[in-house]
Amino acid sequence: MTNKIFWLPAVLAGASLTISAQPSKIAVINLQQAIISTKDGQKAAKELEAKFMPKRQEIEKRQAEIAALQNQLRASSNTASEDAKNKLMRDIDAKQKSLQRDGEDASAELDQEQQKLFQEVGGKLIAVLDKFASDNGYALVIDVSAQSSPVLYASQAVEITRQVIDLYDKNAPAMAPAPAAPAAAKPPSAPPAAKPKPAGVK
Repeated sequence: MTNKIFWLPAVLAGASLTISAQPSKIAVINLQQAIISTKDGQKAAKELEAKFMPKRQEIEKRQAEIAALQNQLRASSNTASEDAKNKLMRDIDAKQKSLQRDGEDASAELDQEQQKLFQEVGGKLIAVLDKFASDNGYALVIDVSAQSSPVLYASQAVEITRQVIDLYDKNAPAMAPAPAAPAAAKPPSAPPAAKPKPAGVK
C-alpha cells in the first residue's frame, strides 16, 4: 500500500509532462494577404496585370466611346430627327451589350488566372505554414481572410501572417533572372595570304 502511494505522484508528474508537451497555442493568419505579399505572389500579380492591361485599356476606350454617344444623344435631343435619335440609341444599346459580354468574359478569365495564382503559391505557402505551426507549438491556425471566418476579434499577438510571409520568402525566393544569351560566335577569320616567293627560289 505504501509503495502505491509513492508511485502516484510520479505517475501524475509524468502525465503533466505529457500534457504540457502537446501544442496548445492558437494563431490567426490572413492567407490571401500572405499569398499576394510573398515575392512569388507579387511577381505573379505583376505578370497578371501586364497580361490583362491591353484588354482593360480596350474596355475603358469603348466605355468612353459609349459615353460620347450618350452625350451626343442628349445634346441633339431637341434638334435631331426621330430616325436619327432612334439610330443613335440602337447604336448605344448594341455597343453596351457587346461591352457587357466582353467585360464578363474578361472578368471570368481574370478570376480563373487569379485562382491559378492562389493555388500555385498557396500550396507552397500552406507547406510553410504547417512547418511554422509545428515548430512553434501551435495547435490551431485560423484563416481570417475567408468571408465565412467565425473570428470577430483577434489580438495582434496571435497574428502570424508576417512571420509566415518572411519564412516563405526565405525558403522559396523568387526566381532569379534568366541568364544572358551567349554571344554569337564570330566567323573564322580568313587565313593570311601567302607571300609571293622571290624570283628564282623554288
